[in-house]
Amino acid sequence: MPLEFQPSANIARMKESATLAVAAKARALKAAGLAIIDLGAGEPDFDTPAFIREAAVAAMNAGATRYTATEGILPLRDAIAADANRRLAHGAPITAAEVVVSSGSKQSLYNACVCCFGPGDEVLIPTPAWTSYYEMVELARAVSVPVFGEPANDLKVTADQLRAAATPRTKGLMLNSPSNPTGAVYTRDELAAILELAAELGWWVLADEIYLRIAYEGGAQSVLEVATARDNLIVINGVAKAYAMTGWRIGWTIAPLAVSKAMTAFQSHTTSNPAAVSQHAALAALARTEEADAVVGEMVRAFRARRDAVVAALAAFPSVRYVHPAGAFYVYINVAGFRGAADAGAAFAAAVLEEHQVAVVPGNAFLTPDWIRASYATTEAIAVDGITRIARCLTGG
Repeated sequence: MPLEFQPSANIARMKESATLAVAAKARALKAAGLAIIDLGAGEPDFDTPAFIREAAVAAMNAGATRYTATEGILPLRDAIAADANRRLAHGAPITAAEVVVSSGSKQSLYNACVCCFGPGDEVLIPTPAWTSYYEMVELARAVSVPVFGEPANDLKVTADQLRAAATPRTKGLMLNSPSNPTGAVYTRDELAAILELAAELGWWVLADEIYLRIAYEGGAQSVLEVATARDNLIVINGVAKAYAMTGWRIGWTIAPLAVSKAMTAFQSHTTSNPAAVSQHAALAALARTEEADAVVGEMVRAFRARRDAVVAALAAFPSVRYVHPAGAFYVYINVAGFRGAADAGAAFAAAVLEEHQVAVVPGNAFLTPDWIRASYATTEAIAVDGITRIARCLTGG
Protein backbone atom coordinates (compact mmCIF):
# COMPACT_ATOMS: atom_id res chain seq x y z
CA MET A 1 0.00 0.00 0.00
CA PRO A 2 1.51 3.38 -0.98
CA LEU A 3 2.63 5.53 1.90
CA GLU A 4 0.55 8.69 2.21
CA PHE A 5 2.57 11.79 2.96
CA GLN A 6 1.57 13.63 6.12
CA PRO A 7 3.51 16.85 6.76
CA SER A 8 5.59 16.70 9.91
CA ALA A 9 4.89 19.03 12.81
CA ASN A 10 7.94 21.00 11.71
CA ILE A 11 6.20 22.27 8.55
CA ALA A 12 2.53 21.69 9.26
CA ARG A 13 1.74 25.40 9.43
CA MET A 14 4.22 26.53 6.79
CA LYS A 15 2.84 28.35 3.76
CA GLU A 16 4.36 28.70 0.32
CA SER A 17 6.20 31.95 -0.33
CA ALA A 18 3.53 34.24 -1.75
CA THR A 19 6.06 36.43 -3.55
CA LEU A 20 7.58 33.44 -5.36
CA ALA A 21 4.10 32.10 -6.13
CA VAL A 22 3.15 35.37 -7.84
CA ALA A 23 6.35 35.32 -9.87
CA ALA A 24 5.67 31.73 -10.96
CA LYS A 25 2.11 32.59 -12.01
CA ALA A 26 3.28 35.60 -14.00
CA ARG A 27 5.89 33.47 -15.77
CA ALA A 28 3.26 30.84 -16.61
CA LEU A 29 0.92 33.44 -18.08
CA LYS A 30 3.72 34.94 -20.15
CA ALA A 31 4.63 31.48 -21.41
CA ALA A 32 1.01 31.06 -22.46
CA GLY A 33 1.36 34.12 -24.68
CA LEU A 34 -0.25 36.79 -22.51
CA ALA A 35 1.36 40.23 -22.30
CA ILE A 36 1.75 40.42 -18.52
CA ILE A 37 3.36 43.32 -16.70
CA ASP A 38 5.07 41.62 -13.79
CA LEU A 39 5.38 43.99 -10.82
CA GLY A 40 5.54 41.12 -8.37
CA ALA A 41 9.22 40.28 -8.50
CA GLY A 42 11.66 41.48 -5.86
CA GLU A 43 14.62 41.17 -8.18
CA PRO A 44 16.74 43.83 -9.90
CA ASP A 45 16.37 43.70 -13.67
CA PHE A 46 20.02 44.60 -14.25
CA ASP A 47 22.71 42.12 -15.26
CA THR A 48 25.41 41.33 -12.72
CA PRO A 49 28.19 43.86 -13.44
CA ALA A 50 30.76 42.65 -15.95
CA PHE A 51 33.78 42.90 -13.64
CA ILE A 52 32.06 40.58 -11.16
CA ARG A 53 31.17 38.02 -13.83
CA GLU A 54 34.72 38.15 -15.17
CA ALA A 55 36.15 37.61 -11.68
CA ALA A 56 33.94 34.55 -11.29
CA VAL A 57 35.18 33.08 -14.57
CA ALA A 58 38.79 33.72 -13.59
CA ALA A 59 38.28 32.12 -10.19
CA MET A 60 36.59 29.08 -11.72
CA ASN A 61 39.39 28.65 -14.24
CA ALA A 62 41.87 28.92 -11.37
CA GLY A 63 40.22 26.01 -9.56
CA ALA A 64 37.52 27.57 -7.36
CA THR A 65 35.28 24.54 -7.84
CA ARG A 66 35.76 22.65 -4.57
CA TYR A 67 34.48 22.75 -1.02
CA THR A 68 35.54 25.75 1.03
CA ALA A 69 35.42 26.41 4.76
CA THR A 70 31.83 26.10 5.95
CA GLU A 71 31.74 29.75 7.01
CA GLY A 72 33.17 30.98 3.69
CA ILE A 73 36.59 31.78 2.28
CA LEU A 74 38.72 34.03 4.45
CA PRO A 75 39.31 36.76 1.83
CA LEU A 76 35.56 37.23 1.40
CA ARG A 77 34.97 37.32 5.16
CA ASP A 78 37.77 39.85 5.48
CA ALA A 79 36.16 41.99 2.76
CA ILE A 80 32.75 41.79 4.45
CA ALA A 81 34.29 42.83 7.77
CA ALA A 82 36.14 45.72 6.12
CA ASP A 83 32.95 46.91 4.43
CA ALA A 84 31.06 46.78 7.74
CA ASN A 85 33.86 48.58 9.58
CA ARG A 86 33.41 51.55 7.27
CA ARG A 87 30.00 52.01 8.91
CA LEU A 88 30.87 50.96 12.46
CA ALA A 89 30.53 53.82 14.94
CA HIS A 90 31.40 52.21 18.28
CA GLY A 91 33.42 49.34 19.66
CA ALA A 92 36.24 47.14 18.45
CA PRO A 93 36.57 46.53 14.71
CA ILE A 94 34.59 43.66 13.23
CA THR A 95 36.76 40.66 12.34
CA ALA A 96 36.38 37.85 9.82
CA ALA A 97 35.73 35.45 12.70
CA GLU A 98 32.40 37.19 13.31
CA VAL A 99 31.28 36.69 9.70
CA VAL A 100 29.45 33.62 8.37
CA VAL A 101 28.81 33.45 4.63
CA SER A 102 25.73 31.51 3.55
CA SER A 103 23.78 30.57 0.44
CA GLY A 104 21.86 33.83 0.33
CA SER A 105 20.66 36.22 3.02
CA LYS A 106 17.53 34.10 3.38
CA GLN A 107 19.66 31.26 4.71
CA SER A 108 21.59 33.71 6.88
CA LEU A 109 18.33 34.87 8.47
CA TYR A 110 17.19 31.30 9.02
CA ASN A 111 20.52 30.33 10.58
CA ALA A 112 20.15 33.21 13.04
CA CYS A 113 16.56 32.29 13.91
CA VAL A 114 17.40 28.63 14.55
CA CYS A 115 20.45 29.45 16.65
CA CYS A 116 18.94 32.26 18.74
CA PHE A 117 15.28 31.28 19.17
CA GLY A 118 13.46 28.12 20.22
CA PRO A 119 10.26 26.70 21.70
CA GLY A 120 8.39 29.24 23.83
CA ASP A 121 10.41 32.23 22.63
CA GLU A 122 8.54 35.15 21.12
CA VAL A 123 10.01 37.25 18.32
CA LEU A 124 8.57 40.67 17.51
CA ILE A 125 8.16 41.36 13.80
CA PRO A 126 7.37 44.92 12.69
CA THR A 127 4.51 44.40 10.27
CA PRO A 128 4.05 44.50 7.32
CA ALA A 129 7.25 42.55 6.82
CA TRP A 130 8.81 40.21 4.33
CA THR A 131 6.73 37.05 4.25
CA SER A 132 9.55 34.65 5.14
CA TYR A 133 10.29 36.26 8.53
CA TYR A 134 7.17 34.77 10.08
CA GLU A 135 7.83 31.33 8.60
CA MET A 136 11.49 31.29 9.65
CA VAL A 137 10.61 32.10 13.24
CA GLU A 138 7.93 29.39 13.28
CA LEU A 139 10.30 26.86 11.67
CA ALA A 140 12.68 27.60 14.56
CA ARG A 141 9.72 26.54 16.78
CA ALA A 142 9.44 30.01 18.23
CA VAL A 143 6.41 32.29 18.03
CA SER A 144 6.23 35.21 15.62
CA VAL A 145 4.48 38.25 17.09
CA PRO A 146 3.38 40.83 14.50
CA VAL A 147 3.57 44.44 15.64
CA PHE A 148 1.60 46.60 13.23
CA GLY A 149 2.86 49.96 12.07
CA GLU A 150 0.54 52.90 11.47
CA PRO A 151 -0.07 54.36 8.00
CA ALA A 152 0.64 57.82 9.39
CA ASN A 153 4.18 56.59 10.16
CA ASP A 154 4.68 54.85 6.80
CA LEU A 155 3.79 51.57 8.53
CA LYS A 156 7.00 51.69 10.57
CA VAL A 157 6.83 50.66 14.22
CA THR A 158 8.10 52.64 17.18
CA ALA A 159 10.03 51.55 20.24
CA ASP A 160 6.91 52.25 22.32
CA GLN A 161 4.84 49.89 20.16
CA LEU A 162 7.47 47.17 20.52
CA ARG A 163 7.58 47.63 24.30
CA ALA A 164 3.79 47.37 24.48
CA ALA A 165 3.82 44.11 22.47
CA ALA A 166 6.54 42.48 24.57
CA THR A 167 6.04 39.80 27.20
CA PRO A 168 8.49 38.01 29.51
CA ARG A 169 8.89 35.46 26.69
CA THR A 170 10.11 38.03 24.14
CA LYS A 171 13.56 37.00 22.98
CA GLY A 172 14.20 39.26 20.02
CA LEU A 173 12.97 41.22 17.03
CA MET A 174 13.41 41.40 13.29
CA LEU A 175 14.36 44.78 11.86
CA ASN A 176 14.39 45.66 8.17
CA SER A 177 15.33 49.06 6.74
CA PRO A 178 14.82 49.93 3.93
CA SER A 179 11.71 47.83 4.18
CA ASN A 180 10.33 45.07 2.05
CA PRO A 181 7.41 45.41 1.28
CA THR A 182 6.86 49.12 1.97
CA GLY A 183 10.03 50.89 0.86
CA ALA A 184 9.98 52.87 4.11
CA VAL A 185 13.31 53.80 5.72
CA TYR A 186 13.82 54.14 9.48
CA THR A 187 15.49 57.33 10.61
CA ARG A 188 18.57 57.33 12.83
CA ASP A 189 16.49 58.43 15.82
CA GLU A 190 13.92 55.68 15.21
CA LEU A 191 16.64 53.05 15.01
CA ALA A 192 18.39 54.42 18.10
CA ALA A 193 15.21 54.18 20.18
CA ILE A 194 14.55 50.59 19.06
CA LEU A 195 18.14 49.52 19.67
CA GLU A 196 18.14 51.13 23.11
CA LEU A 197 14.97 49.24 24.02
CA ALA A 198 16.41 45.94 22.79
CA ALA A 199 19.60 46.46 24.80
CA GLU A 200 17.60 47.39 27.90
CA LEU A 201 15.42 44.26 27.71
CA GLY A 202 18.09 41.85 26.50
CA TRP A 203 16.66 41.08 23.07
CA TRP A 204 18.45 39.83 20.01
CA VAL A 205 18.12 42.22 17.06
CA LEU A 206 18.20 40.56 13.65
CA ALA A 207 18.83 43.52 11.32
CA ASP A 208 18.14 42.65 7.69
CA GLU A 209 20.02 45.27 5.67
CA ILE A 210 19.82 43.69 2.23
CA TYR A 211 18.42 46.94 0.72
CA LEU A 212 20.75 49.25 2.65
CA ARG A 213 22.45 50.70 -0.42
CA ILE A 214 19.17 51.24 -2.29
CA ALA A 215 17.91 54.42 -0.63
CA TYR A 216 17.08 57.76 -2.18
CA GLU A 217 16.79 60.56 0.36
CA GLY A 218 19.95 60.93 2.37
CA GLY A 219 20.65 57.21 2.42
CA ALA A 220 19.71 54.57 4.94
CA GLN A 221 21.38 54.05 8.31
CA SER A 222 22.90 50.72 9.27
CA VAL A 223 22.43 49.60 12.85
CA LEU A 224 26.24 49.49 12.97
CA GLU A 225 26.24 53.28 12.57
CA VAL A 226 23.76 53.75 15.42
CA ALA A 227 24.25 51.07 18.08
CA THR A 228 26.52 51.88 21.00
CA ALA A 229 27.23 48.16 21.48
CA ARG A 230 26.70 45.11 19.30
CA ASP A 231 26.68 42.18 21.69
CA ASN A 232 22.98 41.61 20.88
CA LEU A 233 23.16 42.46 17.14
CA ILE A 234 23.07 40.08 14.20
CA VAL A 235 23.42 42.03 10.96
CA ILE A 236 22.28 40.26 7.80
CA ASN A 237 23.25 41.38 4.32
CA GLY A 238 24.22 40.01 0.94
CA VAL A 239 25.00 40.82 -2.66
CA ALA A 240 21.62 39.98 -4.20
CA LYS A 241 19.92 43.37 -4.42
CA ALA A 242 22.51 46.16 -4.57
CA TYR A 243 24.88 44.25 -6.86
CA ALA A 244 22.18 42.55 -9.01
CA MET A 245 23.44 39.12 -7.94
CA THR A 246 20.24 37.33 -6.91
CA GLY A 247 21.12 34.04 -8.60
CA TRP A 248 24.60 33.84 -7.12
CA ARG A 249 23.11 33.11 -3.66
CA ILE A 250 25.55 34.81 -1.31
CA GLY A 251 24.51 36.34 1.99
CA TRP A 252 26.14 36.69 5.38
CA THR A 253 25.75 37.45 9.04
CA ILE A 254 27.88 39.61 11.30
CA ALA A 255 27.33 38.50 14.87
CA PRO A 256 29.04 38.01 18.23
CA LEU A 257 31.68 35.31 18.03
CA ALA A 258 29.70 32.69 20.00
CA VAL A 259 26.68 33.15 17.72
CA SER A 260 28.85 32.96 14.61
CA LYS A 261 30.38 29.70 15.83
CA ALA A 262 26.92 28.25 16.47
CA MET A 263 25.69 29.29 13.03
CA THR A 264 28.77 27.78 11.40
CA ALA A 265 28.13 24.49 13.18
CA PHE A 266 24.46 24.54 12.18
CA GLN A 267 25.32 25.34 8.57
CA SER A 268 27.86 22.51 8.52
CA HIS A 269 24.95 20.08 8.93
CA THR A 270 22.62 21.71 6.41
CA THR A 271 24.13 23.32 3.31
CA SER A 272 27.82 23.49 4.28
CA ASN A 273 29.67 26.17 2.33
CA PRO A 274 28.07 28.38 -0.32
CA ALA A 275 29.16 27.80 -3.92
CA ALA A 276 32.87 28.50 -4.23
CA VAL A 277 32.66 30.41 -7.50
CA SER A 278 29.85 32.59 -6.10
CA GLN A 279 32.03 33.48 -3.14
CA HIS A 280 34.77 34.70 -5.46
CA ALA A 281 32.23 36.76 -7.40
CA ALA A 282 31.05 38.34 -4.14
CA LEU A 283 34.68 38.99 -3.18
CA ALA A 284 35.12 41.05 -6.35
CA ALA A 285 31.92 42.99 -5.58
CA LEU A 286 33.12 43.90 -2.09
CA ALA A 287 36.87 44.24 -2.54
CA ARG A 288 36.94 46.19 -5.80
CA THR A 289 35.18 49.12 -4.19
CA GLU A 290 35.79 51.78 -6.83
CA GLU A 291 34.30 49.68 -9.63
CA ALA A 292 31.47 48.47 -7.40
CA ASP A 293 30.55 51.95 -6.17
CA ALA A 294 30.31 53.17 -9.75
CA VAL A 295 27.95 50.44 -10.95
CA VAL A 296 25.86 50.36 -7.76
CA GLY A 297 25.51 54.13 -7.93
CA GLU A 298 24.32 53.86 -11.52
CA MET A 299 21.73 51.23 -10.63
CA VAL A 300 20.47 53.19 -7.63
CA ARG A 301 20.11 56.32 -9.78
CA ALA A 302 18.02 54.28 -12.21
CA PHE A 303 15.86 52.94 -9.37
CA ARG A 304 15.37 56.47 -8.07
CA ALA A 305 14.31 57.71 -11.52
CA ARG A 306 11.77 54.89 -11.68
CA ARG A 307 10.59 55.67 -8.16
CA ASP A 308 10.12 59.31 -9.08
CA ALA A 309 8.24 58.37 -12.27
CA VAL A 310 5.95 55.97 -10.39
CA VAL A 311 5.18 58.57 -7.71
CA ALA A 312 4.46 61.12 -10.45
CA ALA A 313 2.07 58.67 -12.12
CA LEU A 314 0.25 58.10 -8.82
CA ALA A 315 -0.14 61.87 -8.37
CA ALA A 316 -2.72 61.75 -11.18
CA PHE A 317 -4.89 59.62 -8.88
CA PRO A 318 -5.04 61.62 -5.63
CA SER A 319 -7.41 59.18 -3.93
CA VAL A 320 -4.84 56.37 -4.10
CA ARG A 321 -3.00 56.00 -0.79
CA TYR A 322 0.45 54.49 -0.56
CA VAL A 323 3.58 54.45 1.58
CA HIS A 324 6.22 56.89 0.39
CA PRO A 325 8.95 54.67 -1.12
CA ALA A 326 12.20 56.10 0.27
CA GLY A 327 14.21 52.96 -0.42
CA ALA A 328 14.23 49.45 -1.91
CA PHE A 329 12.18 49.17 -5.14
CA TYR A 330 8.59 48.70 -4.02
CA VAL A 331 5.50 50.82 -3.65
CA TYR A 332 2.92 49.65 -1.09
CA ILE A 333 -0.60 50.65 -2.06
CA ASN A 334 -3.74 50.66 0.08
CA VAL A 335 -6.68 48.89 -1.59
CA ALA A 336 -8.99 48.68 1.43
CA GLY A 337 -12.65 48.25 0.52
CA PHE A 338 -11.97 47.07 -3.02
CA ARG A 339 -15.28 45.76 -4.34
CA GLY A 340 -16.37 44.99 -0.79
CA ALA A 341 -13.99 42.05 -0.46
CA ALA A 342 -12.96 40.86 3.00
CA ASP A 343 -9.42 40.27 1.73
CA ALA A 344 -9.16 43.37 -0.42
CA GLY A 345 -5.55 42.79 -1.40
CA ALA A 346 -6.16 39.28 -2.73
CA ALA A 347 -9.31 40.41 -4.56
CA PHE A 348 -7.47 43.33 -6.10
CA ALA A 349 -4.46 41.22 -7.12
CA ALA A 350 -6.77 38.78 -8.90
CA ALA A 351 -8.74 41.58 -10.59
CA VAL A 352 -5.78 43.62 -11.76
CA LEU A 353 -4.16 40.50 -13.22
CA GLU A 354 -7.30 39.34 -15.04
CA GLU A 355 -8.60 42.74 -16.15
CA HIS A 356 -5.42 44.80 -16.59
CA GLN A 357 -2.71 42.12 -17.00
CA VAL A 358 -0.58 43.35 -14.09
CA ALA A 359 0.90 40.95 -11.53
CA VAL A 360 1.29 42.26 -7.96
CA VAL A 361 1.68 40.64 -4.55
CA PRO A 362 -1.38 40.76 -2.26
CA GLY A 363 -0.78 42.26 1.17
CA ASN A 364 -1.94 39.15 3.02
CA ALA A 365 1.53 37.79 2.25
CA PHE A 366 2.81 40.46 4.64
CA LEU A 367 -0.11 40.12 7.12
CA THR A 368 -1.74 43.34 5.88
CA PRO A 369 -4.64 42.23 3.65
CA ASP A 370 -5.79 45.76 2.77
CA TRP A 371 -2.62 46.44 0.76
CA ILE A 372 -0.72 45.27 -2.31
CA ARG A 373 2.98 45.43 -3.20
CA ALA A 374 4.16 46.50 -6.63
CA SER A 375 7.82 46.37 -7.65
CA TYR A 376 9.40 48.90 -9.97
CA ALA A 377 12.47 46.73 -10.60
CA THR A 378 11.76 46.92 -14.31
CA THR A 379 12.08 49.56 -16.99
CA GLU A 380 10.67 52.99 -16.22
CA ALA A 381 8.11 52.76 -19.03
CA ILE A 382 6.84 49.36 -17.86
CA ALA A 383 6.74 50.48 -14.22
CA VAL A 384 4.72 53.60 -15.05
CA ASP A 385 2.35 51.65 -17.31
CA GLY A 386 1.81 49.02 -14.63
CA ILE A 387 1.28 51.52 -11.83
CA THR A 388 -1.16 53.49 -13.97
CA ARG A 389 -3.17 50.32 -14.67
CA ILE A 390 -3.19 49.55 -10.95
CA ALA A 391 -4.50 53.03 -10.13
CA ARG A 392 -7.18 52.80 -12.80
CA CYS A 393 -8.31 49.40 -11.55
CA LEU A 394 -8.47 50.74 -8.01
CA THR A 395 -10.32 53.97 -8.85
CA GLY A 396 -12.48 52.66 -11.69
CA GLY A 397 -10.81 55.17 -14.01
